[in-house]
Amino acid sequence: MKILKFSLLLAATIGFLFYCSPAGKEQPTRQGRRGLVDTVGFAHLAWQTDSVMARIRRLQGDLLDEAYLRTRLNEQQAWKVAISPHDDYTYVGYLYPAVLRNVKAPIVILFGVAHKARKLNLENRIIFDSYAKWRGPYGDIPVSPLREAIIARLPQDIFQINNRMQGMEHSVEAILPFLQYFNRKVQIVSILVPYMSYRRMDEIARPLAAAIHEATHALGLSWGKDFALVISTDAVHYGDRNWGDKNFAFYGADSGGYKRAVAHESEIINNCLIGALRAKKLERFTQYTVKSDDYKAYKWTWCGRYSVPFGLLTAFYLQQATGFELNGTLVGYATSIDHPHLPVDDLRMGVTAPADIHHWVGYVAIGYR
Repeated sequence: MKILKFSLLLAATIGFLFYCSPAGKEQPTRQGRRGLVDTVGFAHLAWQTDSVMARIRRLQGDLLDEAYLRTRLNEQQAWKVAISPHDDYTYVGYLYPAVLRNVKAPIVILFGVAHKARKLNLENRIIFDSYAKWRGPYGDIPVSPLREAIIARLPQDIFQINNRMQGMEHSVEAILPFLQYFNRKVQIVSILVPYMSYRRMDEIARPLAAAIHEATHALGLSWGKDFALVISTDAVHYGDRNWGDKNFAFYGADSGGYKRAVAHESEIINNCLIGALRAKKLERFTQYTVKSDDYKAYKWTWCGRYSVPFGLLTAFYLQQATGFELNGTLVGYATSIDHPHLPVDDLRMGVTAPADIHHWVGYVAIGYR
């Protein structure tokens, strides 16, 4: 009933905003259902999602309970912002529900990676879609009318609507089955973040935060209770094999190199993402992950080198507008080779990449409240 009320209020607001929008301003025409990109690494059916959750509880229950205890949150308390991985479920396992259980809001604004932005020559603008709904395991997931309310308040030169990019990207798709598992009535807004410098992120995050604040405040929506932000990223992509022609084994592809790489991950997380949310810490994150002379080039291979600082910059300016002081709590860190994999072969699922000392990925889950 509450979601329906929000939707009706938002729809009425959007009608007014469209009427008042400047001539020539790009507006999404709602159309169609966004399909699926990855049906191997991710669950896409209800019985698969139910089975994955049951196996996480049965086989990784101790790890899941430790993560819940680390957050000091009960099942009813809510994150305002969360950072979640997006790799194969067999590898990430318990970290998905560990962080996403406490995303309680019925409307979730997701900040995803634009992995194939180079292919489409996309940079320096955030990317929305115009889909009316996304496919989910328990039925279609509606796109919240909040999307149009936000877009109507944005300068034209900081965003674009691109269903091709949104339709080929997997980083938002990975998170949706878990959001829908915990809330069958969840609605979403997907925003992809392609190549951009830290300065450009800041230029866009300010008006985006203002647009989110104005749109939600006008409708009486409370951050954390009625809407939340979720940022999608995998941490370091490491190793000397199966990365195309790249060698990402910065410290070597052996046990010693693995330990040093994980220690470097911990340094980045602790120095940039944990504790009080501050803009200078987000700029520091960019300095860790992106080369100073080329913002398109990796310095340390987090695929979320743009989605993380941009999403958190948006949260930073939103907290200034709302008077909140957000603090980040580490829910957990893992890699694709540091714990037994969740068995999924009999669920018509599998892996999309190898996991061994020569090719592994880091995963971080963080909540902010």
